[in-house]
Amino acid sequence: MADERTLFQKIIDRDVPADIVHEDERCIAFRDINPQAPTHLLIVPRKPIPTLNDLEPEDGELVGHLFLVAKQLAAEEELTEGYRTVFNCGDHGQQSVYHLHLHVLGGRQLSWPPG
Repeated sequence: MADERTLFQKIIDRDVPADIVHEDERCIAFRDINPQAPTHLLIVPRKPIPTLNDLEPEDGELVGHLFLVAKQLAAEEELTEGYRTVFNCGDHGQQSVYHLHLHVLGGRQLSWPPG
C-alpha cells in the first residue's frame, strides 16, 4: 500500500530529515529547502489539515498559535526590519504540499505585489 502521508507529515513523524527550529505539542517549524528569502521558515500544525479552506471553527486557536510561533521565530531570527507571513491555498495560490503551513519570510526587502 502506498504511503499517503504528505511530505510534512513525514517530517513530523521524523521519516524525512529537516532543519527543525521549533517544536511543541501543536506544531513544528523548519527551514524551507527552497528558500525564497534569506530566512524562510515553514510552520506546520501537527494536525493534518489539507488547506486553509479545510479549517473548522475549532481550529481557530491552532491557527492563532501558528502566528504566535511565527512572531517568536521572527524575533529569534532577528528579523527586526520586518517579515512576511503567508498561507498559500490551492493550485492558484501555489500551494505545493497539501498540509496547511505558514511561511515566514524575511532577511531582505520583500516586494509587493508578491506575485
